[in-house]
Amino acid sequence: MLEVLRPLLATGGLYLPEETLAKIKIFHDMLLDWNTRMDLTNVPEEEMPLRHYADSLLPLVKSDWFPEGSSLIDVGTGAGFPGLALAVARPDLQVCLLEALQKRCTFLTAVCDALGLSNVKVLHARAEDAARENMREYYDIACARAVAPLRVLAEYLLPFVRTGGQALCWKGPSVEEELREAKRALSILGGAPGERYPLPLAGVQLCVQAVTKKAATPAAYPRKAGTPKKKPL
Repeated sequence: MLEVLRPLLATGGLYLPEETLAKIKIFHDMLLDWNTRMDLTNVPEEEMPLRHYADSLLPLVKSDWFPEGSSLIDVGTGAGFPGLALAVARPDLQVCLLEALQKRCTFLTAVCDALGLSNVKVLHARAEDAARENMREYYDIACARAVAPLRVLAEYLLPFVRTGGQALCWKGPSVEEELREAKRALSILGGAPGERYPLPLAGVQLCVQAVTKKAATPAAYPRKAGTPKKKPL
């Protein structure tokens, strides 16, 4: 796997220490093993270096997005993408992996234990509930990949982000359309479109769209669990 991943990362100018890559390989091997017993990913093994690891890690070249010691929450992390991969590559980041399915949390905890990751917290909760507790407007960065359209995702992410921080949204070729549809939601929630980073991966149209937190999110948001998806802003 690493012989495929290294050149993918190098294409974007990202070079990780061999010690870090060895940890990513352990993460990968555990994912393959656990995926035989539970539904963690349906991405074919041969596509994982690109669609899971390179996709998650390449935005690290945007060093201004990930200042030293930043706090980050990955909302709906699933099998740990992008949050767990970022935590392995950047042990200075303080990372919360938020996941609504307990079985996935069990997997994530096992990986963190195997890798000795002291910078990661795994939290079993829904975004709409967690954002009403002590993590509200706490994080420098909130991120998500393959979770929801942007106008829904904004309501999941922005309540976690401090004013001046950013939501980072992994998106495909429909990002421009999603931004247009999300204009009202971003305005209500205190966000504004930020910089976009096209992922330098051949054969795919993927990017990370930043949303800057310009003002505090009104207390009414997020709405109760399930509402953002059923009735997008």
